[in-house]
Amino acid sequence: MGGKRAWGAVPAAGVMVAGLLVAGLATSPANGAVAAGGDRGHGRTLSLETVSNPRSDLVSGGDVLVRVSGAADDARVTVLVNGRRTHTSLVEQPDGSRLGLVTGLRNGVNLVSAHSGWRLDAQVVRNHRIEGPVLSGKQQTPFYCETEAFGLGAATQPDCSAQTTVTYQYRAGNAFKALADPTQVPADAATVTVGGRTFPYVVRVETGTIDRAVYQVAGLYDGTDPSPTASEGTWNDRLVYTFGGGCNGGYHQGASTGGVLDHMMLSQGYVVASSSLNVLDNNCSPIISAEAAMMVKEHVVETYGEPLHTIGWGGSGGAIQQYTIAETYPGIIDGIIPSIGFPDVVTTNGPNADCRLLQRFYAGAGASWTDEQKRAATGFLNLSSCLSWDVAFANRITATDSCPAVIPVEVRWNAATNPDGVRCAAMEQFANQVGRDPKTGFVRSPLDNIGQQYGLAALKAGSIDAEQFVTLNEKIGGYDPAGAVVPQRSRADLKAVKASYKYGMINTASRGLADTPIIDLRTYADVAGVPANFHTAEWSFVMRERLRKANGNADNQVIVAHLPVPALSAAAYAHALGSMDAWLTAIGRDAGRGSKSAKVVRNKPASLTDGCYLPTGQLVGTDWAAGGDACASIYKIGSNPRQVAGQSKAQDVLACAFKPIRWSDYPVTFTNDQKARLQAAFPDGVCDYTKKSRGWAAPASTWQRF
Repeated sequence: MGGKRAWGAVPAAGVMVAGLLVAGLATSPANGAVAAGGDRGHGRTLSLETVSNPRSDLVSGGDVLVRVSGAADDARVTVLVNGRRTHTSLVEQPDGSRLGLVTGLRNGVNLVSAHSGWRLDAQVVRNHRIEGPVLSGKQQTPFYCETEAFGLGAATQPDCSAQTTVTYQYRAGNAFKALADPTQVPADAATVTVGGRTFPYVVRVETGTIDRAVYQVAGLYDGTDPSPTASEGTWNDRLVYTFGGGCNGGYHQGASTGGVLDHMMLSQGYVVASSSLNVLDNNCSPIISAEAAMMVKEHVVETYGEPLHTIGWGGSGGAIQQYTIAETYPGIIDGIIPSIGFPDVVTTNGPNADCRLLQRFYAGAGASWTDEQKRAATGFLNLSSCLSWDVAFANRITATDSCPAVIPVEVRWNAATNPDGVRCAAMEQFANQVGRDPKTGFVRSPLDNIGQQYGLAALKAGSIDAEQFVTLNEKIGGYDPAGAVVPQRSRADLKAVKASYKYGMINTASRGLADTPIIDLRTYADVAGVPANFHTAEWSFVMRERLRKANGNADNQVIVAHLPVPALSAAAYAHALGSMDAWLTAIGRDAGRGSKSAKVVRNKPASLTDGCYLPTGQLVGTDWAAGGDACASIYKIGSNPRQVAGQSKAQDVLACAFKPIRWSDYPVTFTNDQKARLQAAFPDGVCDYTKKSRGWAAPASTWQRF
């Protein structure tokens, strides 16, 4: 598998050592006078690079796969760790390089060096505990273990480590079944063909613990254990990394991963990996998710070898993780296939919070509103979309309403009896980035609705009248630090706002996403008659607008919509996976000039365009901006409460700047009483979305550590 790149274009972060004698850790065989990479007349330069994690300062688990290049065909190469010989077996690859797994790394700084005759090269490798953290900062405690949900042994917090197991499944009919002995394949097992080889459809599933999460890796099994140095096997040399949905406050390991037993992927030879901290309902921090994915991928490379590329996969919260990891920790995944997605956690929480407030208003002061007036104020095409936010996710704002059962009731926060207890609000996951308010003990919040004119677009359209608009804005309310609805509006902590922009918690699409192929799948949840669903279609176009705003275009993003019909969903998923593989393969083969973003655009398959699936199953192209075609007639795009209140389609303002109320901006005439009430509702003024957010900060560089 020589020559493959496991991590896209992520640069190695290790230090190339130019004078090993200074460190006192290694010398040349003769007199130690040869600098690293030196060569006395042999015509080659020896090169050592870390492969399983090319960021050699972020290695974990005490081992790392390395590649040594430049050695003569018959030359002996010795690998040392901290000046001591290792038992590393280097296996020659088709490109002439040699791969080997280096073990015995101590926690902290290590010097890994390769020697061949007079030539040598080295990398400084910083190794971290397999339990983490590596880059996400201080870990949550308490941390409740759930290893037994995966069939692993019981574990002890806070590390929640358990012995790794390998089990097997086989495919029979339309289902996977447990297989006790992979050498005894049942007669009803299906067969599978990969790379011209046909064999029984048996899957190897490895389950263990990394970064305090339970990870799973699945791949086809032909009777031979996977090897990182083998050049042949059942693997198609591609990795799919799956991410799960939801969003919650953490403090537990999680009882599910993003899923690895996927017939569509496995039957084509993909290896599929995930972990419980890549499910946003177990861990609502894309930063922790990035760390977990990085560490699990490192282990996958050390088990199977280097993938040609890694494809991200998952919906809802799984889409959030893909979008934000590709933006802030580029290289972990090379191309992403987010479905029913949102741009990030912090942006999404705005309409989520709004919908709980609106539902309470409709049950009280707005009880006389018609359903159409309520719908117009929410912006959704289906009124039930706002209801579903309130029912399904608004409890993530509260201190304890969303606590999973694994967190004992007696340890949870209570203002009177347990003020230092566990808080389950989703923002708990961002404590390392935004800090805590010393007055309340709660994580600082970027949630803000000061100045937000609820129902503004509905007023301008004539859907609601002046009195309804005034009443809505004076009665809407906000949240206290514990997430309870209160009459006062929510005012953001500007330290939290600044951190959200700086560290990518609000996704500006200005960094890694510009160089990332994106196929955004939109299962259409806006159609009338579909049960309440908050996965509305405007979110795909929020992300598109941010790409355009940051980079001048969104040519690296394709949006494909389909109705929530199993056959159409299956067709869309298969189309997306095949197209993404073709796209990334073409990029990998492109040795021409140009930036990475230019290569991404010019290698997009001609067959891959914006489009939709018609009810007949036909995939047709579209121009979403132009409209007027079959896709536009079936897949109408609505908005949400923040856009109704005046936010642009990019929806990238967390805490708006203010401007004075100007009565001429409104299409109605307010009475003096209504004017006074609006002035009271907006003592700071109303939102000015032509200006940057209060607390705005320029995005920091990628690969931030805490």
